[in-house]
Formats: sequence, C-alpha cells, structure tokens
Amino acid sequence: MSHENLQRREAAERSALVNTTSYDISLDVRQAADPTVPGYTSRSVITFTAEPGAGTFLDFIGSDVHSVFLNGKGLPVEDVVDGGRIRLDDLRAENQVTVTGTALYSRSGEGMHRFVDPADGQCYLYTQYEPADARRVFANFEQPDLKATYTFHVMAPAGWQVASNGVEANRTLLTSDPATACWDFATTLPMSTYITTVLAGPYFKAEDRWQATLDDGTRLDVPLALYCRASMADSFDTEELFSLTKKGLDFFNRLFDFPYPWGKYDQAFVPEYNLGAMENPGLVTFTESYVFTSRATDAQYQARANTLMHEMAHMWFGDLVTMQWWDDLWLKESFADYMGTLAVDLATDWDTAWVNFANKRKAWAYVQDQLPTTHPIVADIPDLEAAKQNFDGITYAKGASVLKQLVAYVGFDAFIAGSREYFRKHAYGNTSLADLLAVLAAASGRDLSGWARQWLQTSGISSLSLDFSSPISGHDDGWPGRVAIVQEAVDPVTGREELRPHRLRVGSYDFDAKGALVRTGSIETDVAGARTELPQLAGQQRPALLLINDEDLTYAKVRLDPVSEATVRASLDRIADPMARALCWTALWNSARDGESPASRYVDAVAAFGPAETGIGVLLNILDNASIAVERYTPAETRSSVRASFVEAAAAELDRAIPGSDAQLAWARTLATLSRHDAAMLPRLRGLLEGTVNVEGLAVDAELRWQLWHALAANGQASAAELDAELARDTTASGRAGHATALAARPNPEVKAAAWEAAVQGNELSNQLLTATISGFSTAPPALLEPYVEPYFDCLLAVWDERSIEIASRIVRGLYPAAQDLADGTRSEDHPVVRRTDDWLAANPDAPHALRRIIIEQRSHLLRALTAQAAVVPHRPPNLAALGQGTLPAWAHHTSNAP
Repeated sequence: MSHENLQRREAAERSALVNTTSYDISLDVRQAADPTVPGYTSRSVITFTAEPGAGTFLDFIGSDVHSVFLNGKGLPVEDVVDGGRIRLDDLRAENQVTVTGTALYSRSGEGMHRFVDPADGQCYLYTQYEPADARRVFANFEQPDLKATYTFHVMAPAGWQVASNGVEANRTLLTSDPATACWDFATTLPMSTYITTVLAGPYFKAEDRWQATLDDGTRLDVPLALYCRASMADSFDTEELFSLTKKGLDFFNRLFDFPYPWGKYDQAFVPEYNLGAMENPGLVTFTESYVFTSRATDAQYQARANTLMHEMAHMWFGDLVTMQWWDDLWLKESFADYMGTLAVDLATDWDTAWVNFANKRKAWAYVQDQLPTTHPIVADIPDLEAAKQNFDGITYAKGASVLKQLVAYVGFDAFIAGSREYFRKHAYGNTSLADLLAVLAAASGRDLSGWARQWLQTSGISSLSLDFSSPISGHDDGWPGRVAIVQEAVDPVTGREELRPHRLRVGSYDFDAKGALVRTGSIETDVAGARTELPQLAGQQRPALLLINDEDLTYAKVRLDPVSEATVRASLDRIADPMARALCWTALWNSARDGESPASRYVDAVAAFGPAETGIGVLLNILDNASIAVERYTPAETRSSVRASFVEAAAAELDRAIPGSDAQLAWARTLATLSRHDAAMLPRLRGLLEGTVNVEGLAVDAELRWQLWHALAANGQASAAELDAELARDTTASGRAGHATALAARPNPEVKAAAWEAAVQGNELSNQLLTATISGFSTAPPALLEPYVEPYFDCLLAVWDERSIEIASRIVRGLYPAAQDLADGTRSEDHPVVRRTDDWLAANPDAPHALRRIIIEQRSHLLRALTAQAAVVPHRPPNLAALGQGTLPAWAHHTSNAP
C-alpha cells in the first residue's frame, strides 16, 4: 500500500478554503472477531463551511468507498475517489458531506488495530492515528488545524466494553440482533482528527472518580476508568494507577489554572502498541507493557508514571491548544516531556525524576542531535512522512531540555504565568511558535526572539569544556590564573557556528573526612559565545572534581578536564549527589561514543562502580550502555576478552546483590544479554530455567525466562521443541513475541532465511511479531548475516512502496546490516557496508525523504561504532604538570585512594 502522503502546502491551501464544524461518525465492528472479515463499515457525516464555488478533498484510506453525498446530492464514486482522496467540487458556504465505505482492520498499529489474544482467543480493537491515520477509520479532513466536534456511534457485540473520547450517552440492544449493541457517545469539544479514538473489545474495566475544588472555587467531578485485556487483569495494579492519576489531575489543574476540559479521563493499556502512549482526550491509550506481568524495577514504575503524567499534560498542551502544522510538533511533545518529569518530581513520592531525565531522556537527545539528519526543534516538516519521522529525541527530549533551560532563564513563575495565558487565549485553537513566545515574553518581560532563534531554530549540540591558563604566582598548587568555559557548536545542517546562551552552574567537589566526594562550592553563570571567564575561581584551591552544568540546567555535551576525569575514573562511586554522579556517567559514555577513549574503559567503569550505583534507573541505563559498548564499540580482536570479563563481573554481582532487589534483577538481565554472544554462563542460565540453579530472591518469571531462552537459542543450545514447550506454558502476547525472537535467533542458515522471508516478503507478522523476528534474526555471528547485505539494499524501495510507513520503517531500520567490525589498519568510511550505503544513497537521490533519512541515520550509527572501535590508544594518567599546574596539588597524590 502506498503511503498516501499529504504535503504541508496542500494542507495550508485546504485550511484556507475550509473550516470544519462537526463530525458524526458511525462504525460497525460487529464482525471483528471473525478473522475472515477484513474490514468494517464506516460512515462519516461532516458539516463544514467553505469558500463558495471552491473545490477541495477529503481523506479516506479503506478498501472501498460505497457512496458520497454532498449537500444531499449523490456523487459518482468512480469519478470523485482517487486513491486515498475524495474530491469535493462546487462547494457552498455551508456544506454537509456523507461518506460511507469499508475501512480495514490493521495489524500494524495504524488506524483500527485488531488483536486476537493468544491466551484466550478474544478479539480486541483500538485506534491509533498520530500523525494521520484517522483517515484509515473514517473519512475526514486529516490535518491538525481543521478542528471540529465529534459524535461517535459504534455497533459491537453486546458483551464488549466500548469507549471513545466522549462519555457514553446511550447504549441500546438491536431488536433485530440482541447480541449486538449500539453505543452513542456524547459530542466532544473541538479537537483535531488525530486525537479522536475508539476502543472496543472484552476489556477488563475498573472505575473511580476524581473530585476537587480548585482555588477559584470551581468544583470538578471527573469519572475515571482503566482498561486492559481480560487475560491481564490479575496483574493490573489499578489502585496505584488511579492514585497517580488523581495526583496528576490535582497538580495540573492547579498549575495551569484551567480546569480539565474533557469530561472524563479514561486510560487504556492496549496490545501491540507502536508508541509508549497517546494523548486522546478523555481516553488515553498506553502500551500494555506498562501492565507488569513479570517482576519490574522501581525505575520501570517511575517511567510508567512519567508517561502517565506526560499524556496528562497533553490534555492542555496539544489537545486544548494544538500546533497549526507538524513543524511545531514540539509545542506539544517538548512541553509534555518537561511537564511529565516535573509532575513526577513534585506530585509523587519519587525524588529521582530529573536524574533519570538527565541520564536517559537527555541521552536520547544527545544521540539524535549528533546525527546528520538532526533538525531544529522547530522543524521543517514538508509532508506527513516527514512528520512521522520527527517523533524523535529532538522533538521530545531536546525540546524538554531547552524548556528547562528557558525556565532557568525567565523564571518558573513567569513560565507558568505565560502558559496559563496561552491556554486562556488559544483554547480549542491552533498555534505556532510566535503565539507561545508572545505570552512568555509578556509574562517575563524578556525579548525571547534571540533565545528562540539560537535554541529552537538551529540544530546540533554545544560542547562545553574548561580551559586553564598559566598559574598565578604563588599559587602553584591551586587554580591557574584564569579559568574559562569554552563552547564549541556547529549546526550540522547549515555548517554555521551556533554558540548558544547557557544559564548553568559549575560545581566543585572534594573528598570529605569519610571519603565521599561532596559539593564544596558552586557558581552560577551565564555562558555566551566561545569563551566565558570564571573569575570566581581564580586563585582558589583546586578541587578533585570540577563539574560543568552541575544540577543539569542546560542542554550541552560536557567534557571533563583531565584532572576531573582522573578523579571520576578512580572514584565515581564516591560522588554522593545522584545527579552529579549521573552527569559523570554521561560524560564517560560520551567519551566512549565519540571515540575519545576506548569503549573498554567505559565497560571497566561500569564493572567497577555499577555495583555501588544506588539509582536503579541510572544502573539500568549504564548496564545497557556497557552491553552496547562491548558489542558495537569494542574492536573485534579484543571484544571476546572484554565481554568475558564483563560477563564474570555480571555473574558475580548477581550473586552479591541483595536478594529480591532491583539491582539483582538488573544484573540478571544483563547477564542474559551478554550471554547471547558468550557461552561461559550458558549452563548456569539453563539451570535457572530448569530450576537446578537457584539465586536467592531472583524471580525467574516469564520475561526473564524468555531473555534466558534468547541467549541459549543464539548459541544453538535451544531447540524449536524446547521453545515451543516454553510457549505452551506462557500463552501471552509477550510470550508469543519472546518465542518469535528466540526461534529467529538460532544460528542456522535455514532459520535466518525463514526469518528474512517472513519479515521482508511475508505479510503475516503483526507489528509486534515483526519486531521480535527482526531482533532474533539480528542476533547472529557476522558470517550468518553477511549474505543479506545485498538483499537488504535491493529490497528497500519495494518495502517502502508496498508496506505501511510503520511496518516499512521497522524493516528498514531493524534489518540494516549494522553488526560490522573495522578491519585493522582501515578507515571507518572505507568499510564495505558504509561504501555500499553511500552507493545506494547516490543511486537513489529521489527515494522518499523519510526512507533516505532512516538509511542515513543507520549509516551514521555504524560509522560511529567503527570510529569508536578505532579508539584503542591505551589510557595514560594525565600529566598534571603539563596542564600548567607546576607541581601536583595535594589531593592529586591520593586520587585513586581517596581518604
């Protein structure tokens, strides 16, 4: 199926002609449980105004259009339907169009997704539209600035739960078919097409209410509901979810001073979901992986809470006030990312929200912002395919990081005052960057045009480091005469130097009497231009660690000076402050990713200091990074020894960890991941599966079992019969995905050929099973994957043309031949796969932009890995005298044995 792209230009032309008023949508999903029925009847009645005599088009992607009536007149379907568009000509000032057609159920998570639960055979439906898949369910004007009210009617089996954005207004049994009911939902307030939604199936439902009296006396009474598949109900912690929901509603209603407008607040956890969650007003949908059927760490619970708060913030940022076009996607996603973290920090019992944001979300942005396809936060989005690709680390995490910087710049109170005015002024409307800047400038009294140009309209990441000049006479063991922050930043898109303003802190850390590294001083400064002097530090005693961007106020890559790096590499576990420790972990990781230090040094640091890491979110992240460092960034000739050493460390920490702790589970998962390529611990892993090996407190439950089976299968030590037997004991959807991964991971040419055929040529795999199969296929020795390099490049255009954009993106990204090693004495850019990628890009300059973007990004990831593999210069302790210090300061003599 072609992608039915919509150009920004076309959308602007249409919104200049048309203004939508209302939709009345009827969907008939009575036969959804019958797998032989591919679609369902969809009927749209749309009222809209238009420029008299003008012509425009509706969007609808289905199998058939049965009829089109415009202002009471039937139009010949064969004349007005062209692919995914329905032409409407000779419009009146006021119009009504009725379109009836057959829409298709989806297995890709786009439009109306149909899922059959392998645990009990029950059928479940839900919709997912962002950015433009409502047109797969009902005919509409598919663009965010044509808002309207919506009234939904759904015919479905009478025993099902059915929900939509509005509250249920009426439910009646059909007299002709008592097994079928018709649900009528209340008309919504104005909203965009992409946030409308329908949920239907035998879902488990829990109900509650949130009631509050706001500061102005407004009384709110909001019905709450939670949904999940019936087979997962025993694991559904509804009490905790309702508690978080109420805390969030309390927080945001007071913070925004605009009462929650959408009537009810339902949250549904649905299968095979492409996103973490989606902010449909009144009915938010989440991935059901947030229903923890296996043991989950506190970090996973906190991440779920963050997502819950993120989506709730969207009820205002994104739903109440929506961007005009996808160029300003950040207006909702950046704000929601920032507000979600803020809410977890201020409205829940977790106190590490900003630490986890710095360590994980921000790291995502740093990676994205160093790709050749990076873009400004306010992006250039010429069409829907480009919009689909821009749900990335820039739009979410960099945008949120920059908002945190803006809050430091204008002050929190001014920021919230401007946000409140933004809601009051633009409620149920659409906005662009200028609208937001206007209210924030008015609230803060600052001209934000320069700030916006430097932060929102440029690309790339700043690097901040310290520069030391010669020492002051008489202070040879202290600070040099001058210390300055040096900023380097080039916009990779334009090639121009972009030196941005930063409001940040520089922290000094020294060892206390107990041997802990504690903050002994902090200065706050505005960084501007290439060099910012720090006169406050001149002549001061040099600390063990000097940390730029202490407390993580700005968005920048921080380089540790050699003395500070020596301290961190020797005593990272002694840094008392969790945020400072997380920032140092990030600095070490960036050094490894950038090829400035061998990746093995990062792995050594994780092995040495990971066991003492008290933040489980940080621990999980550094363990994941260490696994990547081993498999991607370590040279092939030393990888086995580095991996073997880390495997031994993981096994030892699994035994040493507190029984039943999150850390114990984290080390167990890491051991399973590493063992996909190392056989040393396989007997122990099999013993854990069979119950002959016991680790006190470790729950070897379904999720961990499939990770262990993945490791065994990848080493040829799990048969298809054994994996089938495991699936028989775990008939869940996640079990089915684990089974698909393990089957495809077996190191056999016939297995790999079958997995490739299923993923690339077949159409039977759902989105979840496609990803699982690709994951297993990619777990293999390089020799097994080498035969698929040419077939990969040969299939790209056909895959992109024939599959939906979601499925095509998964195939193109997941099957890129990234598991490559740098041959001794060669250059990264001369690697055969890099060269083959360059040849494909040169031969296909007119390939769809979104496809080329994925290929370019995968090439960049590969090139970075190959470059990191070349960073094999052995580490030497810094020559402190050469740094302009003369003699060593007193603390430097005992860096590795701090008091």
